[in-house]
Amino acid sequence: MAIRSPEALAKCIDHTLLRPEASADDIRRLCAEARAYRFASVCVQPVRVALAVKELENTGIPIGTVIGFPHGANGTAVKVYEVERAQEQGASEFDMVIDLGAVHDADWQLVAADIQQVARRVHAGGGVLKVILECALLNSAQKRRAAEIALESGADFLKTSTGFASGGATLEDVRLLRQVAGDRCKVKAAGGIRTLHAAIEMLEAGADRIGCSAGVTIMEEAMRAFKQTA
Repeated sequence: MAIRSPEALAKCIDHTLLRPEASADDIRRLCAEARAYRFASVCVQPVRVALAVKELENTGIPIGTVIGFPHGANGTAVKVYEVERAQEQGASEFDMVIDLGAVHDADWQLVAADIQQVARRVHAGGGVLKVILECALLNSAQKRRAAEIALESGADFLKTSTGFASGGATLEDVRLLRQVAGDRCKVKAAGGIRTLHAAIEMLEAGADRIGCSAGVTIMEEAMRAFKQTA
């Protein structure tokens, strides 16, 4: 993906704050930054959805939240309830962690059923589902199979990472997910993306969206860079 302006870059960034210690003022600051830069969305913990919705009222900026986060170990019924509750509060984008234990058990039927039920609830409310594979914890065969199942089960995005595991997004993983996705769904890179260079690399490797907490830093770099080349 070629980025031709800071504004175009901002539309590729999910401005994210998922630290467990994040305060209400931190969330307000996140939302103010999203308003200033017109990011694609904000992504917050479920307990902060209502606050983010209030702060971004009438801006058109979607509110995202996480489901089964960060380990994917919640039962499917719990994940579906998390979606329902967040939808009631105004969230419209949902980053769901797959059942990683089931992946390692090669219980692909369970992996698929988990995603399908969450996808059904998300889509019934008109939302977007981003399925987190947590690539750092999977081998290449597991990544590919999990990505294929996620796509078949209703994912709107294949997402690399939570940012809370042993590693984050890599160019290799983004390319693999892009290869599986083709033009059937989108790809989100997340975890450890803190510079303009890293963000551009991920987009050029095939990501459609970047999830990061360093959105402001990246935008400041981008504005300087585009100004120099203007």
